[in-house]
Amino acid sequence: MTQPTEAQHLEVERRILDQALRDAQVVRDALAGGHTTVVNLMSAPGSGKTELLGVIGDELRAQGQSVAVLVGDCATEHDADRLRSHVDWVHQIVTDGVCHLEARMLFPFLAEIGQLAPRYLFVENVGNMVCPVDFDLGEAVRIALLSVTEGEDKPVKYPGLFGAVDLVVVSKIDLASAVDFSLETVLGYLQRVNPGVPVISSSAKTGVGLDAVIGAIRSLAAQGSSLTGQGSSLTGQRSSMASNLPLAGGVRAASVGG
Repeated sequence: MTQPTEAQHLEVERRILDQALRDAQVVRDALAGGHTTVVNLMSAPGSGKTELLGVIGDELRAQGQSVAVLVGDCATEHDADRLRSHVDWVHQIVTDGVCHLEARMLFPFLAEIGQLAPRYLFVENVGNMVCPVDFDLGEAVRIALLSVTEGEDKPVKYPGLFGAVDLVVVSKIDLASAVDFSLETVLGYLQRVNPGVPVISSSAKTGVGLDAVIGAIRSLAAQGSSLTGQGSSLTGQRSSMASNLPLAGGVRAASVGG
């Protein structure tokens, strides 16, 4: 049996990614009428995505803004169960081993989300630092979480992820001293892969940096509206726009040498 050539492999990959972009546009078109901002949250497993979304949901709802969440995991509905009391609507997408979410996986929920018309739809992607970044979900904002317990060099080990986001949240900052974590080292690494990207040090446990996270999401949603429908091909423009965000609270600009 003849093995596929490299050119054939590349053609298959191109077709898959082209279809993913078309699917992402379906999501954008479906939610455009409700003025819903879609936020794609990506990180390694255990970085604190669910806990962060819980406190963000509490704060946004207290301010009168509705919040919906789609959670991706290979198995269980544990994370959705944890979020039910913190947001207006949540659904778990169980991927049965698939390592990332794709826009088509959101299709079954678009009608219900469209009727709810939340101000924000957060998509908690499957815990993975490689595959999720390749698939546009129809988001306006991309955020990467980096827990202090993961070490400082993740941005240069996974430049595909950290180089293609609008905001980096350094989570569990309350544990930094316990694990000898250097924020300055992380900022230097981020400067290499995504110059000027806003970086917020936060702790869902203590509340440090959470106002800054919410403020940055709002600013990015407003600035990023001109990119809607363009997909992840404009990552560089997103990063340039993000670098102009005001620095406040826990926000640090990744502008130091590394």
